Amino acid sequence: MADREEEFSPEALENGRRLFARETVFMLGVVKLDGLPDEGVPEFAFAGRSNVGKSSLLNALTNQKGLARASNTPGRTREINYFDLDNTLRLVDLPGYGYARVSRKEVEAWTQLTRLFLQGRSVLRRVCVLVDSRHGLKSSDIDVMDLLDEAAVAYQIVLTKVDKIKPTALAILEDKTAKAIMRRPAAHPVIRSTSSETGLGIDLLRAELAAVAAQ
Repeated sequence: MADREEEFSPEALENGRRLFARETVFMLGVVKLDGLPDEGVPEFAFAGRSNVGKSSLLNALTNQKGLARASNTPGRTREINYFDLDNTLRLVDLPGYGYARVSRKEVEAWTQLTRLFLQGRSVLRRVCVLVDSRHGLKSSDIDVMDLLDEAAVAYQIVLTKVDKIKPTALAILEDKTAKAIMRRPAAHPVIRSTSSETGLGIDLLRAELAAVAAQ
């Protein structure tokens, strides 16, 4: 299911570009549920295995290289980080799941915090579940999708680092992933393939999130 520019009108693409060109700032980091900001503007959350490229994707979306700190050390994000786009919408960087060089107790605490956030945030429009295109869906991704389906939280698969694999391999992965989510009730059917390095698919993801925010 390859991305195509013609999926969106020039106006829609421009709306996405203009929205994410707004000033974006780090808002706060949350380690407990009672620390969440008041609900207001639409929120989009980004979830994924540790080191999947969440920080890099957020930087690419907002065209701000230093907005979210990228690291090669899995498990660096240990809290829910909020980024505000000029009081228009918020981007939410969720703790990485899967492998992390921390204690099991800490991992369980992050997991519980994320679970409660997903189940109780009424302004959350969509969760982007990031999947490393070099590895495809893993059991921990499936667990998160199960949680999102159960909580009836809309989510979309976003493949990352697609510049690291061949186009033929990407096409196979897109097809395989589409079949894996076909019968999942909360999954959006369109899979986005992105590269934070080359910018591939970033404009399409911007346009899609902008359209959802405007609904």
